[in-house]
Amino acid sequence: MSMIRDLRAVVRPSRVSLRKDGGVYDATRDPATASAVVDCAVYRDGRRLTTDAPLTPHEAMRLVRRDGGFVWIGLHEPTEAEFAGIAREFGLHPLAVEDAIQAHQRPKLERYDDSLFTVFKTIHYVEHEQLDANSEVVETGEVMCFTGRDFFITVRHGGQGSLRGLRHRLQDDPELLAKGPSAVLHAIADHVVDGYLAVADAMQDDIDEVETEVFSPGRKGTPRGTDAGRIYQLKREVLEFKRAVSPLLRPMQLLSERPMRLIDPDIQKYFRDVADHLARVQEQVIGFDELLNSILQANLAQASVAQNEDMRKITSWAAIIAVPTMVCGVYGMNFEHMPELHWRYGYPVIMSITVAICLGIHRTLKRNGWL
Repeated sequence: MSMIRDLRAVVRPSRVSLRKDGGVYDATRDPATASAVVDCAVYRDGRRLTTDAPLTPHEAMRLVRRDGGFVWIGLHEPTEAEFAGIAREFGLHPLAVEDAIQAHQRPKLERYDDSLFTVFKTIHYVEHEQLDANSEVVETGEVMCFTGRDFFITVRHGGQGSLRGLRHRLQDDPELLAKGPSAVLHAIADHVVDGYLAVADAMQDDIDEVETEVFSPGRKGTPRGTDAGRIYQLKREVLEFKRAVSPLLRPMQLLSERPMRLIDPDIQKYFRDVADHLARVQEQVIGFDELLNSILQANLAQASVAQNEDMRKITSWAAIIAVPTMVCGVYGMNFEHMPELHWRYGYPVIMSITVAICLGIHRTLKRNGWL
């Protein structure tokens, strides 16, 4: 059996459930309780132990220490008080605990004596009918993982990034789950990076749409341009995406290249696949940023050209109008001795000359592209 196919099969995006108030929670969490524990289970030989009642973290760890296996605890936005007991039970480092509670951390990998602390930023693409200057393109969340010899703890922040479906798919493949906590860490990393790939493809469509509008022909075959606010909005969302992707590349390379006693050797080499996919996403994000810079510069250049075109037209018409204005000004001076004033053909001659001069100026300016 190809392990890589199995590893990839269990990390497809999962769905979350919606509360009545519009929020998001994992369906395994009882809405009637304020507990941050989404799920707590013991796995032995790749299979979840069934119990008559839900296990507490303390009970689960006691079973592991007595009979072996490992415990996987999932939490959603725990408070300091809720997480304190779990931190003491599993001997988690205070600095990692503080990061897990406060959230808003950069993606990273930190090694402590008996555990690894990994931070992932989850990205979710926000569907929208039309992109505008106020459209939200991506939503972010966080998944923080504590990996130990016989435990795995996930702490989620934000409404996105539910791991319920991923847990169920892992449970359907005992051979993978038997590899221990490192298999779960790989599955989560692959799940998060696969989400990046999907978001990158969706953002590509938005960028292509803006690029098409910027360079599509408008009046008289000239580019019509677009609202610069839309481009700035996309750049902000790409920057948010970049903050999630770029810092994670080094941790994935470390997990795939450096031997670690908490990472099963059979699992470690598959982190290279995650790192390769992450590098691909990073290249796409960098390309998005550079392309948006070019699109923005082109849009600003088009706006400048359009303004110059308008100024040339205004100047051209001002030059044409200046001729009759000058003639009328001359004959409005009311001097007593002006030869043309009493000439029978003075008026039609002057008007004809004025019109001829105006038409000549108009033709010249139009031939030179000013009108």
